Amino acid sequence: MKIFAAVFATFLSWITLVVQASEKNSNLNNIPSDIVVPKMIEGIPGAGKRIKHNWPEEKNTAIHHALYLPENWTAKSKWPVIIEFAGNGGYKNNLGDVSLGTVDGCSLGYGITKGRNAIWACLPFIDSKNKQNASNWWGDPDATVEYTLRSVKNICEQYQGDADNIILAGFSRGSIACSYIGLRNNEIAKLWKGLICHSHIDGVTKWPYKDSDQESALLRWQRLGGRSAFISHEVSVQKARDFLTSNKVSGDFTFLDLPFPNHSDKWVLKELEERKKVQAWFEKIISKPRKSP
Repeated sequence: MKIFAAVFATFLSWITLVVQASEKNSNLNNIPSDIVVPKMIEGIPGAGKRIKHNWPEEKNTAIHHALYLPENWTAKSKWPVIIEFAGNGGYKNNLGDVSLGTVDGCSLGYGITKGRNAIWACLPFIDSKNKQNASNWWGDPDATVEYTLRSVKNICEQYQGDADNIILAGFSRGSIACSYIGLRNNEIAKLWKGLICHSHIDGVTKWPYKDSDQESALLRWQRLGGRSAFISHEVSVQKARDFLTSNKVSGDFTFLDLPFPNHSDKWVLKELEERKKVQAWFEKIISKPRKSP
């Protein structure tokens, strides 16, 4: 009960910030999008296509990911890779924000790259029991780690992904997953050149699942090892900033407040100064030598 009380109190605090912000800022959904994420389709991966894809090990299951090769992709070059995790499903609010928790609902990777110069893969959280993607929370975290490791390896080997230029991104649940999954052990943690976390991070809130406490989260964050992370949040990113700085987490952090109350990753699809900032961060990170963890 104490966990749920703490979560509820955090939620009320966040709602208060949202209400205050909504009085000053417009609804993000009222701003037209100048970037449209391609629909996920059946087929064979190819340049400019977003394909519903799986690996041979999952052939007879419902487990799948969304794989996008950039419109200028060729097999003659190495390509940076953005691996992305989605938010929780079943979410909607009175601002018109919706999250279905599916791999085809992701936006960050495409909005940041505009569909060029990087491979983009939206990976699932694995529900091992039902052999399907988990639309809410984690399913089997260790199975998700294994699937992620295998996916990165296969993308690099089969589609010319650059193993030294892999960024992990996520929104909401997916943002928490950048650490909860992406820094879960040393093997997976060493994959990433940097992280892009939008709306929530691991350790700020004690959620009702195993190892969401601050102490466990800090053990995961230690595996960042001084590498770069872009961390943003609707209204205010201060809680994430305070958590990471007060606990002396070693990282090259860039923090960004979004001037909208929307709980959404769709801001990267709008012509905003904030999008320019994350795009500039991404270009800077992939252009410099990889820092070992």
